[in-house]
Amino acid sequence: MDLFHQGDPSRYVLLLLDGWVKVTSVSRDGQEALLALRGPGDVIGDLAAVDGGTRSGTVTTLVPVVANVIEGTQFVDTVVGHPALALGLLRHLARGLRQSDVKRLEYVSASSFGRLAGLLTDLSERHGRPTPDGVVIDLPLSQRELATAAATSREAVARAMRALRDRDILRTGRREIVVVQPRVLRALGRTLPDDGR
Repeated sequence: MDLFHQGDPSRYVLLLLDGWVKVTSVSRDGQEALLALRGPGDVIGDLAAVDGGTRSGTVTTLVPVVANVIEGTQFVDTVVGHPALALGLLRHLARGLRQSDVKRLEYVSASSFGRLAGLLTDLSERHGRPTPDGVVIDLPLSQRELATAAATSREAVARAMRALRDRDILRTGRREIVVVQPRVLRALGRTLPDDGR
């Protein structure tokens, strides 16, 4: 279910209490990109509320969510009236900018395989659930969504996932990925050279 759409006017901010959403954006040529995954504790729609612009992406639930809905002007008034909250918002925005910078650097310095390994490592560390069999990423993401998030093709993701399964680094099920060897996956994300893709 879409919570709001790219280009919509900004009327409210969401504070996620439970569940996960994906943030996607469509380029001028119609290509959809997965920009982010957000979960409990994350604030969504704060940029549009602060600058008065339209939504920069579409937010879609991945699982059932529980969220507080805060009217946009109320959110801004609250931030202005509470310096500690304003500082927390700045830290939240700074963290997002740093993550974007790291991703851009990874995209120019790593192979498509390495970018996927880095993405899966990030997903397992931020959103994974430890089990005796490994770290479970039970977010329902398609290979196409993984491909856009890793700036590569769906075919490259399919090849990489097959290679990772063959080496028992991860296992896949229906809309589920189990990272069996997190340290190996992390190392692959850091060490593979650029392959020109």
